[in-house]
Amino acid sequence: MSSDALSGHDPAVRPEDLKMAEIWLTGHGLPDVRPTPLLAVRLAVRRRARLANAILPAGLFIGAALAYVSGESGLHAMVPVLILIVLVIGMLLAQALLDRWVRRVDRRAGEALPRRTAHLAQPGWQALLGRPRAVFIVATFAGATALVVSALTVQDADARYAALVVLVGVAGAGAGIVLQLRDLLARPIVAEDEASLTADVIMRIEDAREAGMPTVPWSLPVVLIFGAAPLWWKVASIALVIIGMIALVVITMRTPSSVTTARRVMSLS
Repeated sequence: MSSDALSGHDPAVRPEDLKMAEIWLTGHGLPDVRPTPLLAVRLAVRRRARLANAILPAGLFIGAALAYVSGESGLHAMVPVLILIVLVIGMLLAQALLDRWVRRVDRRAGEALPRRTAHLAQPGWQALLGRPRAVFIVATFAGATALVVSALTVQDADARYAALVVLVGVAGAGAGIVLQLRDLLARPIVAEDEASLTADVIMRIEDAREAGMPTVPWSLPVVLIFGAAPLWWKVASIALVIIGMIALVVITMRTPSSVTTARRVMSLS
């Protein structure tokens, strides 16, 4: 992207992307800000990467389900688990490539800027996630891991095997969140003025909140282990989901919007 692109004359920027950028600005309380090609390109690549990232958990669920139904008792039961581990590694690599794609688009956009906003501290994890949401994510994965490990102690062989499959899936999902947040913290700031700086911080915050959604630790144990698990385990798994959802609603209601948080981050920089 050239400097002409940033001034609004880049023919490579699709009109629908500019329209989506305008809608995004209005929805974030910035209706007076002009939707530049810079913002349009950055938002477009994030929409596509987010769509692809949404498909990855579905692939994990399908892979875990196939590993479970194809598992056998004895030594051969480990073959589907090993295949699932390879699948999880492949998904993490795919996620890393998506993050690299977004980072590369941001870098090229930054290189094309005629001037860059300087002297801004890189937003840390507390600015992007907030302490309550970070604690919630850690607690959710810790609770799900404890629940899965407890299923390894039951007498039913099917439940133990399902727990092993789920443990691989939960570990992979946790590693994915860590890698995504690490990438967000390392991304360069791309801004030329206060408006584009506000948009940059808002995008970071929304990316972090989206990455931290604990869909896998909530759903995977219930989907695979529920039928074979004892009653106490079923009650505990349902309680984990219900308590987690209530906690997420409370945190979301009490957490300032991404726009408010972004402006607070900028005022402290």
